[in-house]
Amino acid sequence: MSKSVIVVGTGNAALRVKHMGENWEAAKVRGTPHITGDGLLMALELGAANYGLYSGCHATPMDPHMPDFGNLDLPPGTRKNYRKISYFLGVMLNAHGARFVDEGANFRNYTYAQYGAAILEQPGQFAWQVFDSKTYDLLYDEYRFEDAHFVKADQLDDLIAQMSGVDQAATGETLDHYNAAVDQTRVFDPTILDGKATVGLHPPKSNWAQTLDQAPFYAYPVTGGITFTYDGLKVDAEGRVLTDDADVINGLFACGEILGGVFYAGYPGGSGLTSGAVFGRRAGQGAAAS
Repeated sequence: MSKSVIVVGTGNAALRVKHMGENWEAAKVRGTPHITGDGLLMALELGAANYGLYSGCHATPMDPHMPDFGNLDLPPGTRKNYRKISYFLGVMLNAHGARFVDEGANFRNYTYAQYGAAILEQPGQFAWQVFDSKTYDLLYDEYRFEDAHFVKADQLDDLIAQMSGVDQAATGETLDHYNAAVDQTRVFDPTILDGKATVGLHPPKSNWAQTLDQAPFYAYPVTGGITFTYDGLKVDAEGRVLTDDADVINGLFACGEILGGVFYAGYPGGSGLTSGAVFGRRAGQGAAAS
C-alpha cells in the first residue's frame, strides 16, 4: 500500500503504543484479546480510507488488579464491576499526590470515557480515588463488589499510609488544601450540577465538592481501561465503505465501532449503542439493496 496505515486494535498492545503512545501499553482491555485491528487492516488493503481520530478512544477508570481482557469468563453484569466511575463523589490523586482532573466537571456520563485516558497520562499510569463516609453509600455497587480492591482507615493519615505508590506528604497537603477550598455555602445535591465547588484551587472541583472529614475513609486504586478507539473506516449515506477518493468499494459495508469519525473529544454514555443501532440499520439496508 502506498499510504500510511493508521489503525488501532484495542487488544493489540503494539498498535496501541505505536499510534497512541507508550502509556497505552498499560491500558486494561475491557473486551476480547481478538480485537487486534485485522478487520480494519483488511479493509485498508482493499483501498478503504482510514477515518477518524486514531489517537483517541473510549477509556474508563478501572481496577488495576482486574485480569486482562475484561474477565470474559464472567457474566457481563459481574464483569462491569471492575470499572470505577464514582470519582465525582470524591477526589483522584496521582503518584505525586496531586489532583489532575476536575472530578465534578460534569455528570459522570459525560466525563468517564475521558478520565481513563487522563489516568494513563499520570506517572506510573495509576491513581487513587478517595472518599469519606458521607458519600460511601452513594458509590456505585462496583465499589462494594467482592473483588474490589481498596484500603480503609479511620484517620486520613492512616489511609494515606496505605496508598501504595504515592508521595504521602504531598497527598496529605493536597487533601488539606482541597478540604479548605470547599465552598461551604452551597448544598450538596448529587442529582444536579449543584455548583458546590472549590474556591481558588487548581484544578477546581466544579460540582459536588465536599470536605473529606467523616470516617471511615476509603481509597481505591485505578488505572485506565480501553473500550474502543475512535478511528475506523469512512462510509457514505448507505453505509458503503469509501476510498480516499470517495469511491465506493463494492460489497463492503461498515457500522459499529469500525465506523470512524463518530467520536472525537468525548463520548456521552450510551451513544455507542445508539451509533451501532442507527448505522447498523443503515448498513444492513444498504447491503440488502446492493
